[in-house]
Amino acid sequence: MISLTPPFTEEKIRALKVGDEVAISGVLFTGRDALHKYLHDGGRLPDGVSFRDGILYHCGPVVIKDERGDWKCVAAGPTTSAREEPYQGQIIHDFGLRGVIGKGGMGERTLRACQECGCVYLHAVGGAAQVLSECITRVRNVYFLKEFGSPEAVWEFEVKNFPAVVTMDAHGRSLHQEVFAASEKALAGLL
Repeated sequence: MISLTPPFTEEKIRALKVGDEVAISGVLFTGRDALHKYLHDGGRLPDGVSFRDGILYHCGPVVIKDERGDWKCVAAGPTTSAREEPYQGQIIHDFGLRGVIGKGGMGERTLRACQECGCVYLHAVGGAAQVLSECITRVRNVYFLKEFGSPEAVWEFEVKNFPAVVTMDAHGRSLHQEVFAASEKALAGLL
């Protein structure tokens, strides 16, 4: 397991290869459909918020207030990333992302942006929302809560040893494409 800690530099990210298992510590921002469309259409992040050299997590977390009134994340599983394919490549370019976490992989435009910009797609385990939430040590802030609603808001999390696997790297390799091609070949052999 590779420890991935800030700063998330281009050099660190380009050193990662498909199949590498990472444990991420630092800050993650969540972002789903509403945020991607908003940013793609020219929207801006709130003052003081930057995705540059950051990691965006495709996640609609379950976040509640505790007895002191502080936010606490109780479930934080990945959502299907393919929905963001029309937007993700541009967002990687425009906002300087170094990593995107989700499940299911992404397409050619995102893979090309990863290669051009020094970014990786990281696969998180689906169905493990409660386990993954245990890696969130603090909810630092929330943005667009009123505008987008809780699951679509941008949550800013501090994480420790958040597990993920590199499935699309900055060298143009996609495990998702490789598995699909191997499956097609195997299927053709059976028909």
